[in-house]
This record gives sequence, C-alpha cells and structure tokens, in this order.
Amino acid sequence: MGETARAARGRSPGFTARRVSLQPRPAGLLEGRVANEQATIHEATTKNTHATVAALLSTEPSCRRVLDIPCGEGAFVSRLRATGYEVQAVDVQPLLKVAGVPFTRADMNAPLPFADDGFDAVACIDGIEHLERPFDFVRECRRILRPGGVLLLSTPNISALRSRWRWLLTGFHNKGKTPLDETAPNPWHHIGLVSFPEIRYLLHSNGFRITAIAANRVKAVSWLYTPLWPLAWLVTGLVFRRWEKDQAMRLRSAEVRRQLYSLPVALGETLIVKAACEKS
Repeated sequence: MGETARAARGRSPGFTARRVSLQPRPAGLLEGRVANEQATIHEATTKNTHATVAALLSTEPSCRRVLDIPCGEGAFVSRLRATGYEVQAVDVQPLLKVAGVPFTRADMNAPLPFADDGFDAVACIDGIEHLERPFDFVRECRRILRPGGVLLLSTPNISALRSRWRWLLTGFHNKGKTPLDETAPNPWHHIGLVSFPEIRYLLHSNGFRITAIAANRVKAVSWLYTPLWPLAWLVTGLVFRRWEKDQAMRLRSAEVRRQLYSLPVALGETLIVKAACEKS
C-alpha cells in the first residue's frame, strides 16, 4: 500500500498520570447545521472515542488551530468546529461531508503539505495502525506543530489484558481477529497495530512527551480478565528487573510498568494518548 486512508472507522520526568473520565463531558451543545451534520455523519470509531479526545483537547486552552488526520467523513471535524476550533481536515480520500471546512488530500506515509509550526494540535483518531511508516508520520506531526503543541492519538488497545489473552491463544489481537486478505491489500487494513510501550517509544524518541493516557471506555467483558492483572504485573516487574542496567533504566522501566497496568491501558477498549511537542 502506498497510501493510508482514514481510520476504518478516526511519568517520565515531568509526566503526570491523569485519568480522563471514561464518560467524558459533552464537548458542547450543537445547533442548526452542525447538529444536522452530526446526525448524518457516522462516527466511524469506537463509542466515546471522539468525546474522550475532545475532552483531552479541551484541557489545552491555547490550542485553537487543529489538524484532523485522517478526517474521514468529518464527524470529529464537525465536533471541533461546533466548539470554536479552527480545523484543517486531511485524508487520503475526499470523503469529507462537512461544508465550509478546508480539506487537503494527503498521504499520511508521505511528507505533509503544511508549513512548520502551523498547528496547535494534531488529532489522529484510529489512523496510526494503518500506516506503513508511523515514525515518519510522527516526525511530520512534530514538524508542523508549534512548540508546546499537542498530538492526540487513538488506536486499538492491544495492550489490554483481554487482547493480550486472545493473542496468547490465537496469535491475533481483538481488533485483528483474523488474517488480513493478502490478495487485496487496502488502506483500511490494520497493518501496524501498536502496543502502549511501542507508542511511548515512538513518541518519546521523536520529540514528544506523553502527558495523559485515557481510554474510550471499559467494556463489561474486560473486567473478566482482571484476575490476570496481579500475575501480569508481577511477571513484568521480574522481567524488567533482570535487564535493568542502571538507575535511569530502573526509573524508566518502573514508569512504563505503572502506565502499562493503569486502568485505561490494562482494560480500555481504545487507547488514547496525549503528548506534548518538545522543541524550542
């Protein structure tokens, strides 16, 4: 695949673990044309994902100019516009159904056609798992974000205990239960499902720092896997301890372990991460 489409729906030193409510407050009351748009445009992602991402974004009052990539039909674009954001929509396909919003057709695997430091925030809802080149995409997000801007990523949570159990038994995760169709590859395939530690490395090694971790919801069935929680916590700690070479590595491993077994990561359906852009 040369292109990626919209989602098949969209503490390190200084880190403060914050749990965003799994039932976030509404982003705002929608009226008139916007209400009609949201009634007709399908939120092609898991329940509460858009609301949770919007809640995380709302804690950044200086963020007004937002890039939504991949935007799909524009459900999140419509939500952002209704709450006063200046939105730029991007997708590899011209699917946007929201009138009056600037749209750019672009491939997330390629350089993005925007100037440096041009956005306060980038929202990538259920997009990164479709990419051939996620590292390049994250670097492009850093380039187009102003210093102190934020990147919001959501992706299927393959680090959840439920998904890890399925993988142990079948070799496949919850959001990729069967083999992909090799005879007809397409941009909607989940070719790059990423675990939380991989997302953290992807961000922290490319000029971002995670500031919040959330999930869209915890499904009732996920609580059935909580008996695995203490054992997984213990085994992870023993494995980490064997390979920790110095104090810095011990501190980093302890932080990753805390995050990995936090409620959003251990039980959440869709993983949502907010990261600050660190550049001068």
